[in-house]
Amino acid sequence: MATDWLESVVSINCGLTLGVYQGSVSSVDHRNQTISLKLPFHNGVRCSLPEVTFSARDIKELKILDFQRTVSEPSSDPGSAAEPSLVPAERQGQRDPLHPHLHHQGTNSTAPITILRRGQSNVRGATQASQRKNMVRIGGPTTRDDECFGGGTDDNMDSDFDFEGNLALFDKAVVFSKISSLGSEGEKQTYRHDQNILEVKPIVYRQITVPQHQHGGKEYCTDSGLVVPSVTFDLHKRLLASAERWGLSVERRLETIGVCSSQMALTLLGGPNRLTPKNGHQLPVVVLLCGPHLQGAQGVSCGRHLANHQVETVLFLPNCLKMQECVSREVTLYSRSSSQQVASSRDLPQTPVDLVINCLDHHENPLLREQSWYQSAALWANQNRAPVLSIDPAVGTVPQSVEAKWTLFLGLPLDVEQTESKVYLCDVGIPKRVFQEVGISYHSPFGCKFVIPLHTA
Repeated sequence: MATDWLESVVSINCGLTLGVYQGSVSSVDHRNQTISLKLPFHNGVRCSLPEVTFSARDIKELKILDFQRTVSEPSSDPGSAAEPSLVPAERQGQRDPLHPHLHHQGTNSTAPITILRRGQSNVRGATQASQRKNMVRIGGPTTRDDECFGGGTDDNMDSDFDFEGNLALFDKAVVFSKISSLGSEGEKQTYRHDQNILEVKPIVYRQITVPQHQHGGKEYCTDSGLVVPSVTFDLHKRLLASAERWGLSVERRLETIGVCSSQMALTLLGGPNRLTPKNGHQLPVVVLLCGPHLQGAQGVSCGRHLANHQVETVLFLPNCLKMQECVSREVTLYSRSSSQQVASSRDLPQTPVDLVINCLDHHENPLLREQSWYQSAALWANQNRAPVLSIDPAVGTVPQSVEAKWTLFLGLPLDVEQTESKVYLCDVGIPKRVFQEVGISYHSPFGCKFVIPLHTA
């Protein structure tokens, strides 16, 4: 019966002109040799019409994709009508509702109609599971994934992809050997990562020179090989005085030194691995040992910036009648960031801290080392066992009172006694022409940084 095929999902191929339609059968008219589909798809895209009707004359091939009703098996009697079919017959003049421009006149047609029974398929590797997927995608509710990715997939892959076998086809050693051999054949040269730079002229590694009588004697070099000579304290003092005359005041220099030295200290403390919002219960502790002079003011400036970055700072500064004005200004600013300030070594932490910053020494007053506050602070630092960063250490023949792991020089390194301390250099913003005024031929060795390590040449 024709009603046996209702709700079945079929695919109708109408040739290259009209394309392929899919949908569920809503009616079959044997008399007029027409079949109607509801909720149709045209070439994989849902039609705007709720139902379309096809004439047998336009149908090239018809496939049953899935049955919704039980269909009886065909009888051995050739005249049995158990299996419905569209039999070509004489048609009345009619108009196709989907393609109204096609008007069929009353003619005889013998176009073959193929109806596939359950169990038959001309789709490679098709299974009933994949047929059910097609039914849902075509006749039932669809999703965006079905519309975008539903077509053209083979749901019956017999074997998994052999990843190991495919990977074995690529011999990494052989390929890289061929690439390396190109250089010897003159087709291609190979370079290290630091050689792929076009050099317009030879590199001059000695780009800083100082007057011979003002040379400190010791030379350093940067990571890139640039030579940085040390200078005497007298030349260094003249350099800073000339910069101050041009507008690089003590306050501006203190701020620069504070920023650079605190950035170095933050790196030594662990940087982002230590200073993170998730680690609020283990904030680093830094003790700043400062004297009542310019070098001490540099340490106070460093401490203010560290406190602003959530570092617990303890400032040691003795009570002295002769305290330079720059120190008082820096202490006032520091007090707005941290209230931890002591004047006696007895009030310093008795447990090990993370870092000690030493700014006790004064370049022009070595007698400060004989003061009790100085000696007690230096003794505490050596006994605390915390690593020490010394900023702008004093020069002289007397060994350093506090053993420093790192030493930070300003502008150019001073000629100090040989120690095991690792030397760093800070850019304090002195213009190039200021160097020239004091007889120094200068080309900045800092590159993209403001603090760089120096190595003994």
